[in-house]
Amino acid sequence: MQTILMQSLIPLSLFLLMQICTLQAAVVVPKNATISAVFTFGDSILDTGNNNHLITLVKSNFLPYGRDFMGGKPTGRFSNAQQLGIKELLPAFLDPNLQLQDLIGGVNFASAGAGFDPLTSELVFVIPMSKQLRLFDEYKRKLKSFIGKERADSIVADGLYIVSAGSDDIANTYFHTPTRIFDYNVSSYTQLLARSASSFLQELHAKGARRIGVFSLAPLGCIPLQRTLAGGLERRCAEDYNRMVQLLNSKWTRELRHLNRAFPHARMALIDVYGLLLDIMKNPRKYGFEISDRGCCGSGLIEAGFMCNQWNFLTCSNASGYVFWDSYHPTENAYKIMVQGLLGKLLVDLYS
Repeated sequence: MQTILMQSLIPLSLFLLMQICTLQAAVVVPKNATISAVFTFGDSILDTGNNNHLITLVKSNFLPYGRDFMGGKPTGRFSNAQQLGIKELLPAFLDPNLQLQDLIGGVNFASAGAGFDPLTSELVFVIPMSKQLRLFDEYKRKLKSFIGKERADSIVADGLYIVSAGSDDIANTYFHTPTRIFDYNVSSYTQLLARSASSFLQELHAKGARRIGVFSLAPLGCIPLQRTLAGGLERRCAEDYNRMVQLLNSKWTRELRHLNRAFPHARMALIDVYGLLLDIMKNPRKYGFEISDRGCCGSGLIEAGFMCNQWNFLTCSNASGYVFWDSYHPTENAYKIMVQGLLGKLLVDLYS
């Protein structure tokens, strides 16, 4: 069952970044919100195709993923949201077709399946967070050689940085790896993740990042897959997952307050998806949905990644009435609702 869990949660941020890049969402944008580029780090919430170039099962570069995307082609992302404005698409840094010109508006370093716990990435052979930082160093060297140090430094300093990891640490590594359960209890493991996240953000700041949005974890226990695996015969929300998520989110909130005091010329903000997504899941009709406890792909109970493929004939023809596309990832209609509730606060927190 471990392979079923090889996906990170909810690529909401791809749709969020589309809105940030255009700066045309229905929010008041702070006057000093100058965004030169977008840089993303973390897991499948943000991976736009880096895992296509790895030997790993954690991929989505096949149909039906991408059927509603540009040209109906799978690209390796779990979302069909487009990047517009700064870029039409935020390219994966490992894409062999990446051109020097593509570097100017920012790139993606995220790797589906990665986590703040180093073991999480090792288990599924994806890019650990530490290597994502090294890839950022490589990016900066290439950018400087292309446009010069002064302009490159300006792009890095004025960029918007988005980080998302931790879901795989809890859903996969902690609950499904015996060594972690034996070595840590819930409190000590969430403390490990909080410290690891803080260290990552401090390193990112040292490399030039000044505006960083960090995704909170969503209510993992209520996504369709965890309902199926841990919710009993009635597929209820697995509350032990949700309690652990809430504990970690509270620790991240405290860490971000500390970092903002330590680095007064930078700004880091939590993108709190937990409450809104939980409300959408529990009250789907309030938001215009019909089904929230299973996905459109296949049976909607366990399919994600390689199990969600073009040969699964149970896949629905129209995902608009579903909160989830597969057993992990929401539909674009769900993204739109969440973006409207999150984007304005993020920009205010980072730029006001």
